[in-house]
Amino acid sequence: MQKAIPALFMRGGTSRGPFFNAADLPDDAVARDQVLLAVLGSPDRRQIDGMGGAHPLTSKVGIVSPSQRPGIDLEFLFAQVTPDKALVDTTPNCGNMLAAVVPFALETGLAQAQGDTTTLRVLTLNTDMAADITVQTPDGQVSYQGDARIDGVPGTSAPVTISFLDTAGSVCAGLLPTGKACDEIDGLQVTCIDNGMPMVLLRAEDVGRSGHESVDALNRDAELRARLESLRLKAGVAMGLGDVSSKTYPKMCLISPARQGGHLNTRCFIPHVCHEALGVLAAVTVATACVLPGSVTEGVAVVPDGQVKHLSIEHPSGEFTVELETDAADPGKIIRAALLRTARLLMRGEIMIPADSWK
Repeated sequence: MQKAIPALFMRGGTSRGPFFNAADLPDDAVARDQVLLAVLGSPDRRQIDGMGGAHPLTSKVGIVSPSQRPGIDLEFLFAQVTPDKALVDTTPNCGNMLAAVVPFALETGLAQAQGDTTTLRVLTLNTDMAADITVQTPDGQVSYQGDARIDGVPGTSAPVTISFLDTAGSVCAGLLPTGKACDEIDGLQVTCIDNGMPMVLLRAEDVGRSGHESVDALNRDAELRARLESLRLKAGVAMGLGDVSSKTYPKMCLISPARQGGHLNTRCFIPHVCHEALGVLAAVTVATACVLPGSVTEGVAVVPDGQVKHLSIEHPSGEFTVELETDAADPGKIIRAALLRTARLLMRGEIMIPADSWK
């Protein structure tokens, strides 16, 4: 016997995975996580018996519900499922999957279109982060066709605009959880920061790398990965996160001078595999570090002038532009962060799981 669960399979930014109405999943978190493991096919490196794509970027789940909270339209719970472990992590955010929340809600009747464009306020339950998300809805229908392009996704699509309202200290106690813009941990100068995603930034040259190596080369670099994991474990404690050995954060990020006209170049690990691109909230966090006096980005990043800055963060498959508005009285304080993503509905139907997975 199998159990059918209604779902839409969606791409959000450079990630993809099944999206569910929260009402169609178990209320109990432990039971829900067992269902999600069955849906994705974990634990199995290939995820051959599920919907997962054998990679962290394609082993994600979105869970959406209408909100009863004043000023909030939708609530979103993001789940990161580890391909080769029985691990479901609902602690961190995912700004890419967030881009598909409003399209999902409109497609399933959880929300109604407002006109040619629809803007809904979404609360990410993982970290109580709110964002205003705008999608194109001509004739009351979600449009997926348009001229917007994001690196890491082929072709063009309709734009999805995300304006984050408050991202500082999403998981950690604050923007700079150690209280400093630069720390020395494990013999390396690092910036421990959380403006939507807990991250540890370090200069690639400090670990003997250029920061422009290919993703494959970095994934084969066992010495570097071991060094980064040692640093990550110690930084996790320093950031107040405790033992992070079984957690998907903090993310590790090598920084280096940009070569393609951007403001900074990155190689981000999530946390043990090098990202082919750069996560949405990772990009916001890296961009934030660029404007913080004393961070490890000083002397590496080229920061544009002005209170509103458009920072181009380069990554292995292109660049990610983040719009930051800083406080005129305190240039290191971020007032607003906004960016552009795209999304697409890939499939609608029912996902089948073994009946005994639903307990």
